[in-house]
Amino acid sequence: MASEGNGRQPPLDPRLLRYAAASRPFFVAIAAIGLGQTAAIVGFAALTTQAIVDAIAGREITGTLISLAGVVAARGVLLWLREHVAAQAAARVESQLRRSLLDAVDRLGSSWLAQQSTARLALVAGRGLEALDAYFGKYLPQLVQTIVATPILVAIMWWSDWLSGLVVVLTIPLIPLFMVLIGMATRFVQNRQWDTLARLATRFSDTVQGLSTLTVYGRQHRAADSIERVTDTYRRETMRVLRVSFLSGFALEFLASISVAIVAVSIGFRLLDGSLPLAVGLFVLLLAPEAYLPLRQVGVQFHASSEGVAATRDVFAVIEAADTAAPVRHGGDTITAGPIAVEGLSVRGLPPVSFTAAPGDIVLFEGPSGSGKSSLLAALRGAADHTGTLTISGTDATTLRPGQWLAWAGQTPGLVAGTVAANVALGDPEMLESVVTEALRLAGAADIDPQRHLGVQGAGLSGGQAQRVAVARAIARHLRGRAPVIALDEPSAALDPATEAELWVALRRLADDGALILLVSHRASARTIADTVVRLTDVEVTA
Repeated sequence: MASEGNGRQPPLDPRLLRYAAASRPFFVAIAAIGLGQTAAIVGFAALTTQAIVDAIAGREITGTLISLAGVVAARGVLLWLREHVAAQAAARVESQLRRSLLDAVDRLGSSWLAQQSTARLALVAGRGLEALDAYFGKYLPQLVQTIVATPILVAIMWWSDWLSGLVVVLTIPLIPLFMVLIGMATRFVQNRQWDTLARLATRFSDTVQGLSTLTVYGRQHRAADSIERVTDTYRRETMRVLRVSFLSGFALEFLASISVAIVAVSIGFRLLDGSLPLAVGLFVLLLAPEAYLPLRQVGVQFHASSEGVAATRDVFAVIEAADTAAPVRHGGDTITAGPIAVEGLSVRGLPPVSFTAAPGDIVLFEGPSGSGKSSLLAALRGAADHTGTLTISGTDATTLRPGQWLAWAGQTPGLVAGTVAANVALGDPEMLESVVTEALRLAGAADIDPQRHLGVQGAGLSGGQAQRVAVARAIARHLRGRAPVIALDEPSAALDPATEAELWVALRRLADDGALILLVSHRASARTIADTVVRLTDVEVTA
C-alpha cells in the first residue's frame, strides 16, 4: 500500500467524487457560495469607489455607506457559511471513506491483510482521514472559488478597462505555472513525510507488541533508539515541508504583488494624464488584488492539505484493489451443517492435503513444527493463499466469508479491552449471557467472571486463561448456530493436563451434538477424541 509519490497529482482527484458521494453536493454548495462571494467582492469594490468619488465631489454618501456595510456583512456570512458547509462535508466524507476502506479490507480478506502493515492502515483510517479537514475546509473551497471568481473578475476588469484586463490576462497564468513548478519540487518531500510517519507508526506498533521479548533479550534500548531515529527523520521531513511551504507562499505572494503593482502603475499614469476616469481606475484597482487572491490561496492551502491528500491515495488504492481483485462472495447467511471436502490443498509449496469430514467428526492435524498445521487452518479461514479445493456443504469455500461457516481460535488469543463476556460475544451483540456462561464452562473457564474487565490485548489474564477465553469465543459462536465448523489451533498449549482433559471431553461432547471440529495439537492425548488424524509430514490420513 505504498504512496504514489512519483505520479502526477491533479488538483482534484476524480476518484473522490466516485468513492465519496457526500462530496458531490458539497461542490454544488461551495460553487453557489462562491458566486455569492464574487458578487459581494464586485459590490464592495463598486460601492467603495462610489463612496470615495461622491465624497470628493461633496455629495451625500450615507446611503452608500449603509449599502457597503450590508455587503461587508454579507461577505462575513458567506465566509461563515462556506466554513460550515466545508466542515460538514469533511465529516461526512471522512466517515464514508472510512467505511469504504473497512469494507474493502473485509472484501480483500485475511490473506491480503496479512501482507499489509496494519499500523499504516490504522494511521490512514485515523489521522490520515482526519487530515481531510484541511483539504475540505481550506483547499477545495479555495479551488472552487478560484474557478468561479477569477474568470468573472477578469471579465469585469476587461469590460471596465481593457488595458488593465489585458495585464491581468497576461500575468495571471504565471501563478498556476509557478504552482505547478513548486508542486513538482515539493510533492516528493510531502510524500516522504507521510511515508516516514507511516513507518514510525509501524515501528512503534511492532516494538510495543514485542516489548516483553525485547526486554528479556536486552534489546529494548536499541528498539527505543530506532524509534527515536525515525522520529527525528519525521521531524526533519516536517520542517522541510514547512520550509518549502513558506518559500512557495512567499514566491506566490511576490509574483501576485508585482502583477498588481503593474496594474496600479498603469492606472496611475493614465489617471495623471486624464485618459482614465477616477471611478473606473479606482474600481479596477480594487478588483485587481481580488483577481489574484484565489490563485494565491490555492497554492498556500494545498500545502496544508497535503497529508489528507496522501491519505486518500492510500484509501483509494485499497478500495481499487478490492474492486479488481476481491472475489465475489455470498451474503451473510450462515451455511448449514454439512460435510467438508478438501482436495489437494497446498499452502506455500507444502505437500497437498486431502480429506473429508462430516458433522460429528473431530479431525486432528499432526506434524512437527513447520509442517504446515497452522498454515492449513489459515488457508481454511481465508488468511493464506493456497491451491486446491475446499467445499463446505457442497459450496466452494472461497466464495464464502469465513464467518458464515467457521468459528476459530488461534494460538494468539486475540483478546481486546473490555469484559470477558464482550470478548466471548465478539461480533455478536445479541449473544445471551447464558450462552457466554455455557461457552466458558465448556472451555474450562467456568472460574473466570464474565464481567471481569480486561486491559489492552486481554491484559489481566494468564496465558492459559486467555487461551480458554478464546476457545470459549469459538464455542459460543457455534452454540449460537452461526458456525457449524470449529477450528482450534493448539487450544491446550498453555493448559495443565487436568484442564486439557476437561477441554477434550467438552470438544467430544460438542462433536457428538453435531459440530465438525478441526483441531491442531501436538499433544498425544488429542488422539483420544479424534475421528480422523491427518499427519502432515507425509500427509497420512487415518481414521
